[in-house]
Amino acid sequence: MRSESCPLVSLVRVASDQWDGEEFRTAVQAALDTFLDEQAATLTPLGPDAARLLDEARRAVSGGKRFRAAFCYWGYQAVRPEVEDEAALARACASLELLHASALVHDDLMDASDTRRGRPATHRAFEAEHRSDGWRGDPEQYGAAAAILLGDLLLSWSEELLRRCGLPAERVGPALAVFDACRTEVIAGQFLDVSVQARGRADVDTAMTVLRYKSAKYSIERPLHIGAALAGADAATLERLSAFGLPLGEAFQLRDDLLGVFGDPATTGKPAGDDLVEGKRTVLVALALDAAPDEDAALLDRALGRPLDETEVDRLRDVIDASGAHAQVEEVIAALAEHAVTGLAQAGVQERAGEVLRQLASAATQRAV
Repeated sequence: MRSESCPLVSLVRVASDQWDGEEFRTAVQAALDTFLDEQAATLTPLGPDAARLLDEARRAVSGGKRFRAAFCYWGYQAVRPEVEDEAALARACASLELLHASALVHDDLMDASDTRRGRPATHRAFEAEHRSDGWRGDPEQYGAAAAILLGDLLLSWSEELLRRCGLPAERVGPALAVFDACRTEVIAGQFLDVSVQARGRADVDTAMTVLRYKSAKYSIERPLHIGAALAGADAATLERLSAFGLPLGEAFQLRDDLLGVFGDPATTGKPAGDDLVEGKRTVLVALALDAAPDEDAALLDRALGRPLDETEVDRLRDVIDASGAHAQVEEVIAALAEHAVTGLAQAGVQERAGEVLRQLASAATQRAV
């Protein structure tokens, strides 16, 4: 991959400055755009249909908080504060955003979600194109096929971008081994999630296992590990970083679960109570079903996974609040975040990296989107 100037170069100039997350997100987006431009050259001979797939890929990787990329970058900095090639590291960080986009495209299809970040989900966008052009066959099946293929393509590209990022091969190899484990975990965790929904039941322990493998590990712990491996970290260092990354990842996903029920659609880009409509058997829901009076628990259980209007969503929110589950999850988030910060203090990371990782921990657990 070609080397070029990267906006990351000014991010760590002065230790006392606040980290410029916006500049970092710009750098990651630039790395993604450049990579997709290169893929466009490969896909051009396939004609306009391949161009449509690539256009949707560009939409899938646009925007977002870039938490995974950020934890990868500061996992590297935690071990090696001097970066020999900022542009190469930006590409490595961006590979995690391709993985994330792949997971979201597939997740939206499996959950039959209509929207993602305020625009039609990938399968809905292709379905609408099929319908508006009057093509043969089932528009929904076409949209599903397109989403599966795009998700697969993004997954393949994520490995390619990391492998070809430009950092030394002797460090990219161990990072790819972590990346392999990450992909296995998130795919298996996703299957656990759809199986739990199909059975229509999940206790708190089961819901926590789904949370850990579907999201928590690949959102924070594994990005930290990948960044650290790219910096030359040994197994003991990765284990110390887990004391920070895993509890923080769990807190991050618990916040996401709260937003899936109580989030403002204008901010989240998802309909009100979207997780309830999708039938998500989250830790929040499991706690509410355990603690609510029988009548309220039965109401919540029956409502999961079916269309709900705003009045019904508000009623279910009241049930969850009254059960104490909402407050309990907030308490668990705070406890996990505190545990993570304690783990970070004991991990022996570089001072500047520790400072920014604490900032990222706060942003990840207190966000509104």
